[in-house]
Amino acid sequence: MPDGQRWGLLVTDWGFILYWSATALAAMQVIALPTEWMFRDYADPAMVAWNWSFAPLDLLASAFGLLAVRAARRGANWRGAAIVSLALTSCAGLMAIAFWTFAGDFDLAWWAPNLALMLWPLIYLPRLMSTAG
Repeated sequence: MPDGQRWGLLVTDWGFILYWSATALAAMQVIALPTEWMFRDYADPAMVAWNWSFAPLDLLASAFGLLAVRAARRGANWRGAAIVSLALTSCAGLMAIAFWTFAGDFDLAWWAPNLALMLWPLIYLPRLMSTAG
């Protein structure tokens, strides 16, 4: 596994896990997150549901990404797990960008990480797809 891909997976996947852990703890009122970190209409139940709809996608991407890194470290076949992780990560970013576009909401604090999620996997996916068979 190329170093850039390994680091990209580790940063992204642990970032997803950290984000969803903090979000869950905030939802349970165990911690308080600064309101300036929140997206627009964060308290709106529809927006809360929209945000939580990403949790399964993000956490599946993380599980497959961390599995791929672990498999690569052990010398096992990691490509299939990496493909799944990268595809899910890119889709998560695309879905968020599409939503913010349709909502007419441009906030660089939310666009930048979601553009990164959408785009960085595309560096590695084409080569992985061509060598996966």
